[in-house]
Amino acid sequence: MRILQIVPSFSPVYGGPSQMVKGLSQALAAEGIEVTIITTNTNGDNGQAPLDVPLGKSIWQDGYEIIYFPCSPFRRYKFSLDLLRWLASHTQDYHLAHIHALFSPVTTAAATIARWNKLPYILRPLGTLDPADLHKKKQLKQIYGLLWEKPNLAGAAAIHFTSEEEAKVSARFGTTTKDLVIPLGVDLPANLPALGITRKQLGIDSNTKLILFMSRIDRKKGLDLLLPALESLQAEDLDFHFVLAGGNPQEPDYQAQIKTKIANSPLKERTTITGFVQGDLKLGLLIDADLFVLPSYYENFGIAVAEAMAVGTPVVISNGVQIWQDIETMTAGWVTACEVTQLTNSLREAIESDTERKQRGENARQLAKQKYSWSAIAVEMIQVYQSLMRSSA
Repeated sequence: MRILQIVPSFSPVYGGPSQMVKGLSQALAAEGIEVTIITTNTNGDNGQAPLDVPLGKSIWQDGYEIIYFPCSPFRRYKFSLDLLRWLASHTQDYHLAHIHALFSPVTTAAATIARWNKLPYILRPLGTLDPADLHKKKQLKQIYGLLWEKPNLAGAAAIHFTSEEEAKVSARFGTTTKDLVIPLGVDLPANLPALGITRKQLGIDSNTKLILFMSRIDRKKGLDLLLPALESLQAEDLDFHFVLAGGNPQEPDYQAQIKTKIANSPLKERTTITGFVQGDLKLGLLIDADLFVLPSYYENFGIAVAEAMAVGTPVVISNGVQIWQDIETMTAGWVTACEVTQLTNSLREAIESDTERKQRGENARQLAKQKYSWSAIAVEMIQVYQSLMRSSA
């Protein structure tokens, strides 16, 4: 079976979407599937240099093939004419395409090419069909959606959602679609940093509760709820240290606004801002954190939440993170409404109860192992690919 994965960017600076394709492709390759990823060399949206990679050539890693194409002529939008030309001449080489993103010109065009060339394809919306996301640039998205994404949705072999809630709320522009609900996965390296190393590097006392936010610095992530909640807990003299880890090359002004807000807040003395993290620093933060917090207004999955759970770190999330039902059912953390008082209360309870925090952390580890391992998800995905190929034959 030859599967083509298409994603606008494979750079780690874009976070979860790129890393999901990497994890899935590696797991599929381990099951004997031939996987090719095509993507662009974009590496940020604010003048950063492109990825230093060979262009238009096969690169093999972790059992799968990846081909990078130059962003041209619309670098800001991760567009690549070379990628689309390659796709148009290679659709016959693959049994199925898995396309990751809507409302991205390169994937919109890729789905159109696949449809015209009779290559079955799956679309993964990445939360872009959520009404809250569609409300941003509403008129533009309505026009774009009706002209381009509606026929792509209608022609897809399936739409890949990562939670039941995402599938339930997502718009379809009046089309009828075959929906799949398959979560994202997480497999952490076998050799993790030693406990406490990252705390020491960042100068955080080993006896202080470490509260970690690790995600894109974006308006939808609920920082406007989290910062006031933490200020309230500080006023109560609770002992904690807050680590804000993440970036967002698409919203530098908002990042600057958050940094300024913290700098002018009492939280300044007990906050560490790391920027975008990866590698051992990322893993070390996940391991050393006493709590992982993500009070997003909407989140189609939340890969960092699953990563935190995989190392046994309990989570405090909002019910806008659409795997909240699993976390609530397994008591793998605390689930709160998108409201400052409820978030404050959940954080207080978590900080004050070492025993409960430890138990929920172990529940979190078990949940991640049972439901969010890439090996299990790859087996399920292969079954889906085979079924769709049969129905498209």
